[in-house]
Amino acid sequence: MPTYQYACTECDHRFEAVQSFSDSALSECPECSGRLRKLYGAVGVVFKGSGFYRTDSRSSSSAAPASSKSESTAAPAPSTSSSTPSAPAAAAS
Repeated sequence: MPTYQYACTECDHRFEAVQSFSDSALSECPECSGRLRKLYGAVGVVFKGSGFYRTDSRSSSSAAPASSKSESTAAPAPSTSSSTPSAPAAAAS
């Protein structure tokens, strides 16, 4: 069951109450019988297990073609750089 935090609008008394989802909200302060308001705070979330990262949903077969594409794009780069130094050598002679 969830724990809710309440604060009194009259005496500023703060407390927690364990209530079911179907229970109605508390409306009367237990100390001064003043009006209560429900407090809302940040909720900490922790993701455990697999499936939360981009790489978790990929199979090993789909990762292999991506690496072969990067190798094919890397191969033309050295061939263009090797043709550039030979051109000045031919112009010098």
